[in-house]
Formats: sequence, structure tokens, C-alpha cells
Amino acid sequence: MNRLSLASLSAVPAFVQRPKRGPAGDVGIVHFGPGAFHRAHQAAYIDDVLAHDPRWGIAAVSMRTRGTIDALAEQDGLYTLAIRDAGSSMRVIGAHRRFLGPEDAAETRALLADPAVALVSTTVTEKGYCLAADGTLDMAHPDIVHDLAGTMVPRSVVGWLVAGLAARRTAGIAPFVPMPCDNLASNGAKLHAALVAFAGRTDAPLADWIAGEVRVPSTMVDSITPASDAALYADVAATLGIEDRAAVQRESFKQWVIEDIGRPLGPDLASVGATVTTDVGGYEKAKLRILNGAHSTLAYAGVLRGSTSVAEAMRDPQLATFVDAMIARDIIPMLPPVHGLDIQDYRAAVLQRFRNPVIVHRLDQIAQDGSQKLPYRLGDTLIANRRAGRMPQHAVAAFGAWTAFLIRRSRNGQPIVDPAGDRLAILASEGSPADIVTRLAGEGLGIPREVLEDAALILALGRAATDAHDENWTSLFAG
Repeated sequence: MNRLSLASLSAVPAFVQRPKRGPAGDVGIVHFGPGAFHRAHQAAYIDDVLAHDPRWGIAAVSMRTRGTIDALAEQDGLYTLAIRDAGSSMRVIGAHRRFLGPEDAAETRALLADPAVALVSTTVTEKGYCLAADGTLDMAHPDIVHDLAGTMVPRSVVGWLVAGLAARRTAGIAPFVPMPCDNLASNGAKLHAALVAFAGRTDAPLADWIAGEVRVPSTMVDSITPASDAALYADVAATLGIEDRAAVQRESFKQWVIEDIGRPLGPDLASVGATVTTDVGGYEKAKLRILNGAHSTLAYAGVLRGSTSVAEAMRDPQLATFVDAMIARDIIPMLPPVHGLDIQDYRAAVLQRFRNPVIVHRLDQIAQDGSQKLPYRLGDTLIANRRAGRMPQHAVAAFGAWTAFLIRRSRNGQPIVDPAGDRLAILASEGSPADIVTRLAGEGLGIPREVLEDAALILALGRAATDAHDENWTSLFAG
């Protein structure tokens, strides 16, 4: 079977959307971390931009391995994006122009210094920014230590960005816009501070220039993107009649919220559906509490009730009704208005996404790292309600489900996948569910410590944990 490429593109069936402009052309964007999410999300937006503005081709830079960029290069940068929903579809993306690996440092440096490059975006995971627990640059991180030593081939994205900005300043060229696209709250502010801190260790004038001249927009990105697998490759081959080893897949819903920094980003992303706003934080909070809070609730209650995926949990009428009621009664009333976001439409979209029968989003994966996630996904809702004089029964029940989940895992000898997993297992290994709630809150693991100062709330949490442990669902879900 032929491989997807410029030469074979004409053989792609007419019902499959093709890029309106081939991969040959200008590079206006450098992207670090061309993994599946970038190719399924940001690159699809850029592909739409390229249909009317050819300046913004992407140079894909992989700092560690060559697998992805080699697969792209072998296909002239073309790959299939499969949309996985009840009405599935496919399109061929052609947004990438250059493919650079760890050995191509000189070419990467040249691109970062090129005045035609206006935007440098990143999807390197939260860990890839080398930040400490307080959100500042971790100067002791091995990659940062390496890069500060003056190497010509940085290991960190912060090192690369500072190197590129330094070259622009030396040449008297306006800085590019660094844009982080990982799920890290206030990611733009944190990356900007990291760039200034890094430069300040070796070049104080450069640090001052970055502080004053470089704008780093915060962003929020969202679209469920399952890993590519053999089933996807087979489906693409059957549909296109051509082999594609760089294919990616995601749900149809996509969201890209970008902070308005008061100057152009380069490509007009708003023209192709991105939201440019002064309130990225409001969108982040809505996503964190509605989507992520409901996800975690489905995970813990769903596992206890025998479900294995989000879609399966949403086919449980009692659980689906409960989660919807939690969003409507406990979460939304505590969210401030966000300009441009219809919160009820967003609620409906989230629940519809959860019901997607094609995306298999495993509950045991969502259930991981609860001690780190729950304070933000559900704890803030809990505390906000109590400060408003309300008892958020549904959020309380969600914490009860998490406590019962820990008890079941601990007492069945199953591992708890969490940075504090060993400690959680010990805390949940004996005693009543109510006692375990108090222990968790006492150590600030998942349940905020200030709960201990609220006698009515700690009592309600204990009752919810008992109901979940005893599988007394009618009482737990009564709300």
C-alpha cells in the first residue's frame, strides 16, 4: 500500500478534506514538542489559517527523539486527523514545513533568529518547563543546570527560548512571541518569569529586555486526544486507501483560549475559531471545576459502581444525573461570569463530550493522582460554597466517593497511583470512613485542611464516605 505523501495526496478520496496548500512554503511558527496533541489540536487551527495566509507554516522541533519528526518527514509533513465522534470524519493536515531533531540544533537556532518567525509555541507537558513546586524556575533541575553552563544545544525549552531571544536582541530584531500550550494554570506568566530568571543568571541586560519587551500569552487548550494505535492506522488505511504512520485522533470538540497581549501573535488564530480574551483565568477555572471536577467524580464513583470508561459511566442514569446536578447546583453558582463564555452551553457540551461512545477514556487513568488534583478540581468548589454559607451536597458526595475508592484499593491490596500513594494506602487501611476523611484532611491530601475547622462539613464528608463505602447510593446521590 502506498504511503501518504505529496505524490499520493491526489489518490485520497474526495470526501476527505485535504490541505488547501501543500507543505512547501514559508515557516512563521516554530513548535517544540510535536506530539499527538499538538498535531491534533494547534496544527489543525494553523492548517485552516494557511488556507488564506501562507506565511505561517510550522517547523516541528523534537528535543529528545526523532520518531515523530521522521514519520512526518517521510510523508512530506502530511498526516491524517481522525475525528472520533458519533459522526466521525477524517482530514489531511499539511501545516508542517520543517522537521528538526536533537541533531539539528544549528538549524533550530537559525529559525529562532529568523525575523519571519513570529510565534514559538510549546507542548512539552507540565514537567517540560522545569518549574519548582511554587511555579518558579527550578534552578537545580538537571536540564537547567546543563543549559546555564553555556552549551550550544539546550536540553530545556526554557534554554532554547532564551537562546533564541538572545539572538534576536543581538541582531536588533523584534522578539518572537513564546506561547505555552500545556495545561498549566497561568502558563504564560509562569513561562515569562522562568525566561527572565534563566537569563538573569548569565546576562542581566538580556533578562531586563525579556522582562520589558517579550509578551508571553497564557493559554488554555482542550480536546480529548487518545493515543494513536493499530486500530486507528488500520481505519485510516481503509478509508484513505493509503498508509499513514503519523495519523492522530481526537474528539470533535476543540478549544484554544489565548490571552490578548495587546499585540499580534502572528497568525490570525481568532479567524479560525480560537478565543482571544483578557480573561484566560476565567476559562481555566470553568474548565477545571466543571470538566475536570466532573471527570474526577465520574472516575471515583464510576469505578465503585463497576464502570471502566467515562462513556460507560455516563450510561449509568443515576450517576449521570448526579454529576449533572453537581455541575448545576454546586459548581456553576460559585463561578464568576466569563465574557464570551455561555456557562450553560459549556455545561451541556461537557456532558455531551462525556457521552461520546467512540472515545474510550478510562476511569482508572482519570482516577490517578487524586491527592494532587482534587484540591483544585473539587476542593475549591467545596470551600467556595461553604464561604457562601451553602452545603454543597454533591461535591461532598464526590469526596466521599474518593475516600471509598481509597479504602477499596488499600484493603484489596491494589496500588494507588498517586505521588502520595503509599501514604494514602496507609491512611485508608483501617478505621471508619469518617475517621479516614479526618486523617486525609489533617494531612491536606486531597481534602483541604480548612475542612477541619468546619464541624458541619467534616460531619457531612464523613457521612458521604460511609455511604459510598457501604454502596448506599440512594443516600449518597440524594443531594
